[in-house]
Order: sequence, then structure tokens, then C-alpha cells
Amino acid sequence: MTKLFGFFTPWVIYGVITILHYYLPARRVVGYVRDSQTGELLKYRLNGILVLIISIALWFLPGYLGWVSFDWLYLIRWYSLAGASALGLIFSFVIVLPYPSTGKSWIADLFLGRLENPPSGNRQIDVKIWLYLVGAIMLQLNVLSFTAHHYLVFGKIAPGILLCGAMLTFFIWDYLTFESVHLYTYDFFAERVGLKLGWGCLTFYPYFYSIALWSAVSLQDPDTPTWLLFCFLLIFILGWGLSRGANLQKYYFKTHPERSFLGIKPEIIADGNMKLLVNGFWGFSRHINYLGEILMGLAVALSIGYPGRIWAWFYPLYYILLLIPRQMDDDRRCSSRYGNLWKIYTKKVNYRIIPYLY
Repeated sequence: MTKLFGFFTPWVIYGVITILHYYLPARRVVGYVRDSQTGELLKYRLNGILVLIISIALWFLPGYLGWVSFDWLYLIRWYSLAGASALGLIFSFVIVLPYPSTGKSWIADLFLGRLENPPSGNRQIDVKIWLYLVGAIMLQLNVLSFTAHHYLVFGKIAPGILLCGAMLTFFIWDYLTFESVHLYTYDFFAERVGLKLGWGCLTFYPYFYSIALWSAVSLQDPDTPTWLLFCFLLIFILGWGLSRGANLQKYYFKTHPERSFLGIKPEIIADGNMKLLVNGFWGFSRHINYLGEILMGLAVALSIGYPGRIWAWFYPLYYILLLIPRQMDDDRRCSSRYGNLWKIYTKKVNYRIIPYLY
């Protein structure tokens, strides 16, 4: 029965998150993406932080009452992963196959998707918002449960494990705090919903992002020096500053073009119809936010204190493998959209991701 319960655990959790997201109060926010049929800007319901808080409370309550152990999600992690993977595959087939082909092979369509903004009834739930919300909250519950397992086994939490869990938790809360900012990112205006986004959010996001903890919570404290943990924290903070700062600067530029951000007055190039931001974070490189995400992934992998645990290194490696092709695709899209203006921008901002290197 443990295997069966474990398999369907993510199904139940995702269902609860969906109900909370649907019924709890939410902000209604106008996004950046336009409806392909009406041309109107899409409107979104955002209540991520509230759903997250209640989901954590619902995770804590059964453990507090003794119904299940606090590390239940760790104990059934493999069965839970299988259940989440099955659900992710089912969702991906349902969200892709009934709709017209993009002209690519069905395998490409299945992986990348056919619809940029799948219909969702009265828009009470947007599919992309729902996917990221479910993935983020399941990741948080995994982080809490994995850390709890380490405590229950050893009677204390190793500083490195605590730091790793804290950084992942900050990453999740930060993302859901700035939900409206992410409506202006690549995922929302460029990606379609298929296996990459559907299975990715329902399975890959909540389970792979916790891979550093997964690989280390059953191990003894490696006694990583405090000064070294502090260095890892600084790397994470630097990465967060680059990623969040760049996304916020772009958000304010899109919504309030004349407003300064962190004292930086927007500097633009324009051709009369379109304009591009060329200073501040976006003056260092064309995708400085990607560098920030890679640095955060690096800090998480380092924090556990076991540099020989190869599994932990898959986390920052994933960001590299994801973001470099995304940068290339985004540059192609921008070149097609902005034409000569993009050429002027790339001459002014030479580096793609890493200033003075790439």
C-alpha cells in the first residue's frame, strides 16, 4: 500500500493546490502577452504566496498530529516521482494532441507544445501560472520533508543542509512574491505548453531542483567551515541580485518606461516604433539574468558540502544546458522582431550572458 499511496501522493497534493488556487482570494493582474484571437492583453489571477502558506500548513498538520512522519515525502520519494511523472505525461498528451499541428513533427509538437496559451474556461486558472505554482509548492514540500528526514536521522540539521534548504526556500518564495514580474519573462511570451513545460513543471521542477538535498540528507554533517558556507551564500546572493534585478528592471521598463530603477534612469535606443533598454543590468550582457540563475544553482550544489556527489552538480549543469540554447533562441526572436535596432543593441552590448567572457 505504501507504493500505491506514494504514487498518488503528488496527484492529491496537486489537486489540493489547484482547489486552493481556484477558490482563495487573488490579485487580478494584466500581463504582457496578448490573446492570439482578440489581441487583448491577458489577465491573470495571482495568489501564489497565500496558496504556498496554506499548503505548508496542510503539510505540517498531519506530521504534528502524528498521522504521518514529517519526512513522508522523502520516504516515498521514488514512488512519488513515478506518480508525478505519469501525471506529467498524461497532462502533456492532453494539452498537445487535440490541437492543430504547428507544422513540425508530432514529436517536436509534443515536446515543445502547440498552444502558447491553452484555454482554461473563464480564465480563473491560467495553465502556465498553474504549472509554475504547482511545481514551486511541491518543490517546497519536498525541501521541507527532505530536511526533516535529515533531522530525524541525525538529531540535528547540518549547517550545509540547512543552508541548501534555506536557499531553495528563498528561491521559491521569491518567485511567488514576484509572480507579476514573471509574466514578462521568456516562458510566458515565447514558450508553448507541451512536454517541456507540462512534464517539466509537474515532475522535473519539484523533484530535480531538490536533487542536492536528495543526494545529501542521508549523509553525516561534512563539517564544512562556516566561512566557506558564507562564501556559498554570497554566491547565491550575487546570483539572486543579478537575476531578480534584471527581471525587475525589465518589468519596470515595460510597465513604467520613464521610471528609474535603483537610481538607474533608463537609457534606450529606438527606431520610432520600438525601443530597447541598454543600460543597468541590461548593459552588462544581453541575458545577465541567466548568469544569476546559474550562480544560484552553483551555490546550491556547493552548499551540501560534498563536492564529490556528482548528482548535486546536475542542478547548475541543467541551468547551463537550458539557458544557453534559450539565449540563442531569444536572440533569434529579437533579431527577427527588432531588425536593425537589434544589431545596434548587440554592438553596444557585446556579451550574451557572462560579461567579458561570453
